[in-house]
Amino acid sequence: MLSYVSMTLSQLRHKHPRLIYRDFKVKQDEKNLQISFNFLLEPDIVFTPEILIPVMNRESRPGVGAPAIKNLAFHLGLVEAINYWKAACPPELVVEAGYLSPDQIAWWRYLFIHGLGEFFYRNRIDFTTPDFLTIRSTQRSNLCSLQRLDLNGDLILVGGGKDSIVTMETLKEISETKNVLMVNPGPNSISAVSLAGYQDPIVITRKIDPALLQLNKQGYLNGHTPFSAYLAFLGVFVAKLHGYKNVISSNELSAGEASLIYKSMEINHQYSKSFIFEKKFRDYSRRYLTDKVEYFSFLRPLYELQIAKQFSRLTKYDSAFTSCNVGRGKFWCGQCPKCAFSYLSLFPFMDSDRLNRIFGRDLFEVPEIQNHILDLVGLGGYKPFDCVGTKDESVLAAALAIKKTKNQQEFLISLEQKLNLNDQESVKKLEGRIMENWSDQNFLPSEYSTILNRRLLAKPGVS
Repeated sequence: MLSYVSMTLSQLRHKHPRLIYRDFKVKQDEKNLQISFNFLLEPDIVFTPEILIPVMNRESRPGVGAPAIKNLAFHLGLVEAINYWKAACPPELVVEAGYLSPDQIAWWRYLFIHGLGEFFYRNRIDFTTPDFLTIRSTQRSNLCSLQRLDLNGDLILVGGGKDSIVTMETLKEISETKNVLMVNPGPNSISAVSLAGYQDPIVITRKIDPALLQLNKQGYLNGHTPFSAYLAFLGVFVAKLHGYKNVISSNELSAGEASLIYKSMEINHQYSKSFIFEKKFRDYSRRYLTDKVEYFSFLRPLYELQIAKQFSRLTKYDSAFTSCNVGRGKFWCGQCPKCAFSYLSLFPFMDSDRLNRIFGRDLFEVPEIQNHILDLVGLGGYKPFDCVGTKDESVLAAALAIKKTKNQQEFLISLEQKLNLNDQESVKKLEGRIMENWSDQNFLPSEYSTILNRRLLAKPGVS
């Protein structure tokens, strides 16, 4: 049994000088591909997380060979390693399970540093020293296998929030074969997928090693990790295994805005949802995973507020969708930053009774929500570390909410004064810039771009 520890970062790094990605094992039966990973946090802490991936029956399986599966499993282990490295931030990550070139090592170090930016900030860790993290690969044989397969159709990554629901609904217009991928889904996510008409989703079971959770309880470091990077690698893996050409996420333009600057680096809770990550991952995937699977975000051209307007037309999901991290896909807590932004962004486009049925009450009356909204619009400390829209979107949402309530809500009246939202000309310009936006920084194929554009121009009531 591990004893309680209370150590500084320096003491943790001294006690645990290396995390070694020692090995991974792949087992397959008629139903699942089971992958287990082996990490050693020196000197003596072993982690063995697992993942179960459903496989197709042998007759319809696209024929992915063992080298390709090993390469994809190896990479999934690399992104999984982030969770276990952060417990002590050892100075060295040693990769014994497979080969990494110098370019690959640089790519992974960049992901560790930027993907863990919020973690470093919250734990007041200086990640800028030259010896902070060294990644070393001991193998000299390359696992890379860019196997060419006949792939088609879309695999949609689904979490259960409004963004992935808009993607599922809109992509019904594409005639290609399609399915959804979920990881450890909650009941609301499963319900949303069913309502969207996807009857046989690919459900992944991911098991965190309990030893890591035990360390966290006993004083080791913990914090936010780039989960969307994990989903990107997993999505390409599953797409290749099941024969899909496109892996489609629902990350939007808003995800690129950072919350603050720390140690001269932008700290973005949503780094692995950003356009920068999407571009870097696409380049990496083509070189080292497969050149036949395309990863892109369907909603990348849009702001969150534009997506909220689209979602407001989809009334059948009111009891199924939830994005609250506190509620873990089961309910809205009504007190966190995600609840605050979700309520604020939907308020201009939904009637009050409908909103109160979804969230349980008028969240503008909740002091915690009011404080989060002040942060969201730039009147508080800093933009909350959560999957929320940009500051300008929150300001516009507040302005539209004020217009809707006609100065009958005390908290919104105070916002109008503090943000000078009685300047209607400025508000109108902001509304045009955000609600009519289309960012060219996206990787949508032309057919998908056309369909999303058409959805934006659809009249209210059209779903």
